[in-house]
Amino acid sequence: MGVVAKFATAGIAPAERLRYWNSVADEVFCGTFVNAESERFEGEMWSWRLGDLDMIRTRSVQAAVGRRPLNTHEERVIMHMQWRGQGEHRQGRQEARLGPGDFIFGSPHEPYAFNLAPHEMMVVEFPRRALVERVPDLDDLLAKPLSGSTSAARVFSDFLLSLWRQARDGEGEDTAWGEGMSRIFYDLAAMAVHEAKRVSSSHAAPELQRRALALIDTHLADPDLRSASMASELGTSVRTVQNLFAELGKTPTTAILERRLERAADRLIADPQATITHVAFAHGFNDSAYFSRCFRQKFGVSPREWRRGNSHC
Repeated sequence: MGVVAKFATAGIAPAERLRYWNSVADEVFCGTFVNAESERFEGEMWSWRLGDLDMIRTRSVQAAVGRRPLNTHEERVIMHMQWRGQGEHRQGRQEARLGPGDFIFGSPHEPYAFNLAPHEMMVVEFPRRALVERVPDLDDLLAKPLSGSTSAARVFSDFLLSLWRQARDGEGEDTAWGEGMSRIFYDLAAMAVHEAKRVSSSHAAPELQRRALALIDTHLADPDLRSASMASELGTSVRTVQNLFAELGKTPTTAILERRLERAADRLIADPQATITHVAFAHGFNDSAYFSRCFRQKFGVSPREWRRGNSHC
């Protein structure tokens, strides 16, 4: 188990502080960089390796922190827990705001950024496999804020604070102790994640479902509309999109097809001059014969019979 290392800007000439801090940040978590008002910058950081956890506890004035992609053979995950102040996290298309106690998992293999008010934060980087064994849908949670207000999250935060007290007092210096604490970290992290998901899903799912259905309506003409493209547009995973529609009793493919046929049926009546082929292509079908087969399966008649039977002329 490693020894705690402390870094601080105190004693560093004001003009050199930010340069010094960037060298420290890059040394601790490779590729990390900090932008701030140079001569006013102040910060403290403690770095510690515990089992397979690379941890820092850091506090500083307002700053923008970014990181370039980590290039390693082992897939890793990084967790940020906000202990004091506010933070805005961005990775890919995801943006998240963190308040005290909130935490977020991200991938160090993709660039991310933080805009931080004066703050104190815990950062832990670790092998992905260790947490995904306990949280199989971890990829769905990356770059999404997790509430620190649940009881499990508070226990998780208290555990991390207690680890730093142990480090400060120089206790627990053997390898077996460090490995044991790593396992407890993963177990408590998983508990905090599962409880945060239960709390947030009741609020988030209906809104995401609404956005997914609206996305179908606005992309009906796109023949390539499917789960993967919807996930990209919504900033979530394919599994999440599939789960959203499972709650509605259907698959994304079925929902897209049903909506295309419903809108095509309306168009056949509203625009009697449009050909069957034109209506099919305008609603994402590449083949008018396939469109006609699907239409008959849903409505019991062909598109032409539907139009004739619903004509007001």
